[in-house]
Amino acid sequence: MEFSELIRIPKLDDVVLHNAFHDPLDAMLCITSHHLILSSRKEHEQEIWLLHQSIDFVEKRINNNNSNLNGGSLILKCKDLQVIQLDINNTDDLHNVYYSLERLSNLDNPTLMYPFFYRPMYTILEDGHNLFKPELEFSKLIASDEWRLSTVNKDYSVCPTYGPSLVVPKCIDDDTLTAAANFREGGRFPMLSYRHDNGAVLLRSSQPLVGANNKRSRSDEKIVNAVLGTTNKGYIIDTRSASTASQCKTKGGGTEPDGNYPQWRRIHKNLDKISNCNGVILESFAKLMEAVNDVNCSSDKWMSRLENSNWLTFVQSSLNAACLVAQCLDQEGVSVLVHGTYGFDTTLLVTSIVQVILNPDCRTVRGLQALIEREWLQAGHPFQSRHVKGCYSNIKNKQIQPTFVLFLDCVQQLHHQFPCSFEFTTHMLVLLFEHSYFSQFGTFLGNCEADREKLNTLRTTSLWSYLNRPDIMTSLLNPMYDPNRATIWPSVAPVSLILWNDLYLRWVISQTQSKNTLQKIQGLIQNDKNLRSQVTKLRKQLVDLQKEWDSINVDDGTIQNDIDTA
Repeated sequence: MEFSELIRIPKLDDVVLHNAFHDPLDAMLCITSHHLILSSRKEHEQEIWLLHQSIDFVEKRINNNNSNLNGGSLILKCKDLQVIQLDINNTDDLHNVYYSLERLSNLDNPTLMYPFFYRPMYTILEDGHNLFKPELEFSKLIASDEWRLSTVNKDYSVCPTYGPSLVVPKCIDDDTLTAAANFREGGRFPMLSYRHDNGAVLLRSSQPLVGANNKRSRSDEKIVNAVLGTTNKGYIIDTRSASTASQCKTKGGGTEPDGNYPQWRRIHKNLDKISNCNGVILESFAKLMEAVNDVNCSSDKWMSRLENSNWLTFVQSSLNAACLVAQCLDQEGVSVLVHGTYGFDTTLLVTSIVQVILNPDCRTVRGLQALIEREWLQAGHPFQSRHVKGCYSNIKNKQIQPTFVLFLDCVQQLHHQFPCSFEFTTHMLVLLFEHSYFSQFGTFLGNCEADREKLNTLRTTSLWSYLNRPDIMTSLLNPMYDPNRATIWPSVAPVSLILWNDLYLRWVISQTQSKNTLQKIQGLIQNDKNLRSQVTKLRKQLVDLQKEWDSINVDDGTIQNDIDTA
């Protein structure tokens, strides 16, 4: 397929652009293979480059036939939550632009997307594709006598959604892993997620295939019991309600029978509405943004619509479940296995938040990148299916879910409550949100490692290679960061949760003032650092002068002694 076949009108003059915080602008529209470009002939007006992949929904409004006006408007609702209006004064041109954008924004073949055509204009200092390999991330554990690196899944035959290299207990052989995979939904057997400083281990998996006949797997039991340690007990946190787990059992799934796992206590955390692919969480996100974009509603109605969206309720439930797991690991010192039905939505949501709470490394720029790589990308979160569309689309696809957005919001809540404990600003979270939906980078392509290997995403540029460039890294740093090695325990009370203004309201309420304030803070801190540096240099100079002066005095004393002796 040639892109030219999809572009009915490559260039169009006299288009009126309406977008946030700007007056209507006469612009020229250009449609290329991957971008919609809007530019004005006025000086100092910046061009707008919009990736076709960023367009979530195109609404066509044709002017009323009873009027003398021809043409109409296209409303572009984008995955980064902004809404752009294009006024086109010719009906045929309007239809042609609409057709072109509809086709180009809904390409099915990932290899036709921009990451495979993007060529960076800067030098790649680090290969982000290989920065966070399991053998590097878990090097200390692998060097111990407790854990090893298994390549049993090197051809993705044991578990199609796990990576080719897996960190497993050293006492568990590959045959046991294969047998345990047959007992878990999608082959997602219990896998190491995190090892706490006190030795407690966090595992993740999918549901066991117990079924109505109460099947058991001694291999599975052997794996989970291998991490119990000295406490000889552990917790299984099921992210489904007891009733949902029971319903899954009638379909061949279920949860671990108490009799076969006597050392493990099971706790149900009701995150059903998040974990089930029934569109509830996407509907919640859509209701939230519908309320945000209604700038004319009253205060009372706004508060009511925010509450009815249930978005902050989902945030609260996620944080609550993560805090429970963190308490088990940190305060009780016992190992925890987390799973829902499939193990790649709420399971990863909870295990990721736990690590941000407990592990200070995950609160740094590189640490957060490593966490996302380890717990979302390598763990098989299906980004391609989940983020093919956003909250504005009218496509009813149960695979579309903003679980990763919920995770980023939870990190933002932690950042708000502990602003000095994070090396990065929330701007980095916004960038991760955007690039997970559309990007010039190949990091979030595909649904799992096997997909990315088939696509050969090594041909693309990694997002981490871009973010870790010194000039970009500097722009992400939190000027108030004070490294905190302690656990951060958030408040999950409703009054403690806030709406993420920097993301959800940024196209409705200008963020210029807050950005200027942040720049002033960064400037003051930089001036303070410069002043401290100058003081340090002066102190060093004084020390050197003092040494020189002392040396002169010693020399004078030696000369005087020589004179006296003579």
